Amino acid sequence: MTGNEGRSPPVIPAKAGIYRLGNNSLNSIAEFVYRVATKNDRRRLLWSIAGALFWYGAVAIMIWLAPIVDGAIGIRMLIPLVVRLPLGIILLLIGVPTVCWTIIRFVRTKGSPIPFNPPPALVVNGLYRIVRNPMHLGWTVLLIGVAVLMQSFTLLVIFIPLFILVHIIYLKFVEEKELEKKFGQAYIEYKKKVPMFFPGWMGK
Repeated sequence: MTGNEGRSPPVIPAKAGIYRLGNNSLNSIAEFVYRVATKNDRRRLLWSIAGALFWYGAVAIMIWLAPIVDGAIGIRMLIPLVVRLPLGIILLLIGVPTVCWTIIRFVRTKGSPIPFNPPPALVVNGLYRIVRNPMHLGWTVLLIGVAVLMQSFTLLVIFIPLFILVHIIYLKFVEEKELEKKFGQAYIEYKKKVPMFFPGWMGK
Protein backbone atom coordinates (compact mmCIF):
# COMPACT_ATOMS: atom_id res chain seq x y z
CA MET A 1 0.00 0.00 0.00
CA THR A 2 1.34 3.44 -0.89
CA GLY A 3 0.92 6.60 1.16
CA ASN A 4 -1.27 8.12 -1.53
CA GLU A 5 -4.03 5.52 -1.29
CA GLY A 6 -7.21 6.69 0.31
CA ARG A 7 -6.40 10.34 -0.22
CA SER A 8 -8.75 12.67 -2.07
CA PRO A 9 -7.45 14.19 -5.31
CA PRO A 10 -6.25 17.79 -5.03
CA VAL A 11 -9.00 20.34 -5.34
CA ILE A 12 -8.47 23.09 -7.91
CA PRO A 13 -10.21 26.36 -6.96
CA ALA A 14 -13.14 27.12 -9.25
CA LYS A 15 -11.69 30.42 -10.51
CA ALA A 16 -8.32 28.82 -11.25
CA GLY A 17 -10.05 25.97 -13.09
CA ILE A 18 -12.11 28.34 -15.21
CA TYR A 19 -9.04 30.48 -15.97
CA ARG A 20 -7.03 27.40 -16.96
CA LEU A 21 -9.85 26.12 -19.17
CA GLY A 22 -10.22 29.51 -20.86
CA ASN A 23 -6.47 29.87 -21.33
CA ASN A 24 -6.19 26.37 -22.81
CA SER A 25 -9.04 27.15 -25.22
CA LEU A 26 -7.37 30.35 -26.37
CA ASN A 27 -4.04 28.56 -26.80
CA SER A 28 -5.82 25.96 -28.93
CA ILE A 29 -7.28 28.72 -31.11
CA ALA A 30 -3.83 30.31 -31.46
CA GLU A 31 -2.37 26.94 -32.48
CA PHE A 32 -5.17 26.43 -35.03
CA VAL A 33 -4.62 29.91 -36.55
CA TYR A 34 -0.88 29.19 -36.77
CA ARG A 35 -1.43 25.85 -38.52
CA VAL A 36 -3.82 27.33 -41.08
CA ALA A 37 -1.71 30.46 -41.67
CA THR A 38 1.47 28.50 -42.34
CA LYS A 39 -0.05 26.18 -44.95
CA ASN A 40 -0.61 27.30 -48.52
CA ASP A 41 -3.64 25.19 -49.37
CA ARG A 42 -7.36 25.41 -50.11
CA ARG A 43 -8.29 25.37 -46.44
CA ARG A 44 -6.29 28.53 -45.86
CA LEU A 45 -8.18 30.29 -48.67
CA LEU A 46 -11.57 29.16 -47.34
CA TRP A 47 -10.80 30.24 -43.78
CA SER A 48 -9.52 33.60 -45.06
CA ILE A 49 -12.79 34.21 -46.93
CA ALA A 50 -14.81 33.12 -43.90
CA GLY A 51 -12.74 35.39 -41.65
CA ALA A 52 -13.27 38.40 -43.92
CA LEU A 53 -17.03 37.78 -44.11
CA PHE A 54 -17.24 37.39 -40.33
CA TRP A 55 -15.20 40.54 -39.63
CA TYR A 56 -16.93 42.92 -42.03
CA GLY A 57 -20.29 41.30 -41.39
CA ALA A 58 -19.93 41.88 -37.64
CA VAL A 59 -19.11 45.57 -38.20
CA ALA A 60 -22.07 45.99 -40.58
CA ILE A 61 -24.44 44.27 -38.13
CA MET A 62 -23.30 46.54 -35.27
CA ILE A 63 -23.98 49.66 -37.31
CA TRP A 64 -27.34 48.34 -38.59
CA LEU A 65 -28.49 47.10 -35.19
CA ALA A 66 -27.47 50.17 -33.16
CA PRO A 67 -30.40 52.49 -34.10
CA ILE A 68 -32.85 49.62 -33.60
CA VAL A 69 -31.57 49.09 -30.05
CA ASP A 70 -31.58 52.87 -29.47
CA GLY A 71 -35.26 52.93 -30.36
CA ALA A 72 -36.04 49.88 -28.23
CA ILE A 73 -34.42 51.31 -25.09
CA GLY A 74 -35.60 54.84 -25.83
CA ILE A 75 -32.15 56.47 -25.61
CA ARG A 76 -30.53 58.58 -28.28
CA MET A 77 -27.74 61.11 -28.01
CA LEU A 78 -28.60 64.68 -28.96
CA ILE A 79 -25.45 66.26 -30.36
CA PRO A 80 -25.74 69.70 -31.99
CA LEU A 81 -25.12 69.61 -35.74
CA VAL A 82 -22.28 72.14 -35.46
CA VAL A 83 -20.46 69.66 -33.18
CA ARG A 84 -21.64 66.36 -34.65
CA LEU A 85 -20.78 67.02 -38.27
CA PRO A 86 -17.17 68.29 -37.95
CA LEU A 87 -16.31 65.84 -35.16
CA GLY A 88 -17.71 62.86 -37.03
CA ILE A 89 -15.97 63.85 -40.27
CA ILE A 90 -12.61 64.37 -38.50
CA LEU A 91 -12.86 60.92 -36.90
CA LEU A 92 -13.72 59.33 -40.25
CA LEU A 93 -10.82 61.15 -41.92
CA ILE A 94 -8.51 59.57 -39.34
CA GLY A 95 -10.07 56.11 -39.18
CA VAL A 96 -10.77 55.35 -42.86
CA PRO A 97 -7.24 56.13 -44.18
CA THR A 98 -5.71 54.17 -41.29
CA VAL A 99 -7.75 51.08 -42.15
CA CYS A 100 -7.09 51.47 -45.88
CA TRP A 101 -3.34 51.92 -45.32
CA THR A 102 -3.07 48.68 -43.34
CA ILE A 103 -5.01 46.72 -45.97
CA ILE A 104 -2.86 48.11 -48.82
CA ARG A 105 0.33 47.50 -46.83
CA PHE A 106 -0.58 43.88 -46.18
CA VAL A 107 -1.59 43.25 -49.80
CA ARG A 108 1.72 44.67 -51.02
CA THR A 109 3.55 42.16 -48.81
CA LYS A 110 1.47 39.32 -50.31
CA GLY A 111 -0.79 38.91 -47.31
CA SER A 112 -3.96 40.32 -45.82
CA PRO A 113 -5.22 41.61 -42.45
CA ILE A 114 -7.12 38.33 -42.01
CA PRO A 115 -5.21 36.16 -39.47
CA PHE A 116 -5.46 33.07 -41.70
CA ASN A 117 -3.60 34.82 -44.53
CA PRO A 118 -0.99 37.10 -42.92
CA PRO A 119 2.08 38.61 -44.61
CA PRO A 120 5.03 36.18 -44.82
CA ALA A 121 7.30 38.65 -42.97
CA LEU A 122 6.82 40.71 -39.83
CA VAL A 123 5.60 44.21 -40.75
CA VAL A 124 7.23 46.87 -38.53
CA ASN A 125 7.37 49.96 -40.75
CA GLY A 126 4.95 52.80 -41.44
CA LEU A 127 2.16 52.98 -38.86
CA TYR A 128 3.48 49.74 -37.35
CA ARG A 129 6.45 51.72 -36.03
CA ILE A 130 4.20 53.56 -33.59
CA VAL A 131 1.42 51.07 -32.80
CA ARG A 132 1.17 47.27 -33.12
CA ASN A 133 -2.45 47.21 -34.26
CA PRO A 134 -3.15 50.24 -36.47
CA MET A 135 -6.05 48.49 -38.22
CA HIS A 136 -7.94 47.88 -34.99
CA LEU A 137 -7.18 51.42 -33.85
CA GLY A 138 -8.42 52.73 -37.19
CA TRP A 139 -11.64 50.72 -36.99
CA THR A 140 -12.29 51.97 -33.46
CA VAL A 141 -11.85 55.62 -34.49
CA LEU A 142 -13.98 55.03 -37.59
CA LEU A 143 -16.81 53.47 -35.57
CA ILE A 144 -16.74 56.30 -33.03
CA GLY A 145 -17.09 58.73 -35.93
CA VAL A 146 -20.08 56.78 -37.27
CA ALA A 147 -21.64 56.68 -33.78
CA VAL A 148 -21.29 60.46 -33.46
CA LEU A 149 -22.84 61.10 -36.89
CA MET A 150 -25.68 58.66 -36.13
CA GLN A 151 -26.08 60.01 -32.59
CA SER A 152 -26.24 56.37 -31.51
CA PHE A 153 -25.98 55.73 -27.78
CA THR A 154 -25.92 51.96 -28.31
CA LEU A 155 -23.07 52.03 -30.81
CA LEU A 156 -20.93 54.41 -28.76
CA VAL A 157 -21.56 53.12 -25.24
CA ILE A 158 -22.32 49.41 -25.75
CA PHE A 159 -21.14 48.02 -29.09
CA ILE A 160 -17.82 49.87 -29.46
CA PRO A 161 -16.58 49.04 -25.91
CA LEU A 162 -17.59 45.41 -26.55
CA PHE A 163 -15.78 45.54 -29.90
CA ILE A 164 -12.62 46.82 -28.16
CA LEU A 165 -12.82 44.24 -25.37
CA VAL A 166 -13.22 41.30 -27.75
CA HIS A 167 -10.27 42.49 -29.83
CA ILE A 168 -8.01 43.00 -26.83
CA ILE A 169 -8.74 39.44 -25.67
CA TYR A 170 -8.18 38.04 -29.17
CA LEU A 171 -5.00 40.04 -29.82
CA LYS A 172 -3.48 39.34 -26.43
CA PHE A 173 -4.25 35.66 -26.09
CA VAL A 174 -4.53 34.41 -29.69
CA GLU A 175 -2.85 36.60 -32.31
CA GLU A 176 0.21 37.53 -30.25
CA LYS A 177 0.75 33.90 -29.24
CA GLU A 178 0.61 32.91 -32.90
CA LEU A 179 3.02 35.70 -33.93
CA GLU A 180 5.47 34.78 -31.17
CA LYS A 181 5.49 31.20 -32.42
CA LYS A 182 5.90 32.30 -36.05
CA PHE A 183 8.49 35.07 -35.67
CA GLY A 184 10.05 34.19 -32.31
CA GLN A 185 12.36 36.68 -30.62
CA ALA A 186 11.92 39.27 -33.39
CA TYR A 187 8.25 39.73 -32.49
CA ILE A 188 8.92 39.62 -28.74
CA GLU A 189 11.43 42.47 -29.10
CA TYR A 190 9.02 44.40 -31.33
CA LYS A 191 6.23 43.94 -28.78
CA LYS A 192 8.46 45.35 -26.03
CA LYS A 193 9.18 48.51 -28.02
CA VAL A 194 5.81 49.29 -29.60
CA PRO A 195 2.49 49.68 -27.71
CA MET A 196 -0.61 47.68 -28.62
CA PHE A 197 -3.03 50.55 -29.24
CA PHE A 198 -1.80 53.92 -28.00
CA PRO A 199 0.82 55.23 -30.46
CA GLY A 200 4.44 55.46 -29.34
CA TRP A 201 7.62 55.51 -31.42
CA MET A 202 9.97 52.58 -31.96
CA GLY A 203 13.61 53.46 -31.59
CA LYS A 204 13.18 56.37 -29.19
